[in-house]
Amino acid sequence: MKLLNFLKPKPAQPTIESYAQQSCGVPQEQIQSLMEWLFASLMAAGYFGKSHIIWYDSNNPDPSLEQTVKKIVRSGEPIFLYRCGGRAMPLPTGYYWRMMEEHPSMRIYQLEVKDGE
Repeated sequence: MKLLNFLKPKPAQPTIESYAQQSCGVPQEQIQSLMEWLFASLMAAGYFGKSHIIWYDSNNPDPSLEQTVKKIVRSGEPIFLYRCGGRAMPLPTGYYWRMMEEHPSMRIYQLEVKDGE
């Protein structure tokens, strides 16, 4: 069966799993715009696999999201965060959120590994 999975064609476009989107309170038009931007950014970077976006509200944090991030980190897939509140989400040791200054909202981050760790 694993051989069949290996033979499957790679997706023609990236997929983005979204977490806690409804609880963040961001208007649907803004979500749509951000997802289109992220999708285009992934394609421009030549990435056509699976990625993840966490919608994090520091004013009403969901503790299960920290476990979700730890699980995704093990997969090696890109993780993004949209900061709905005033602070970004706490991270596992050895990681940090890099602000994606290319996006005008200044609220989207990509998970990065700290140098030297």
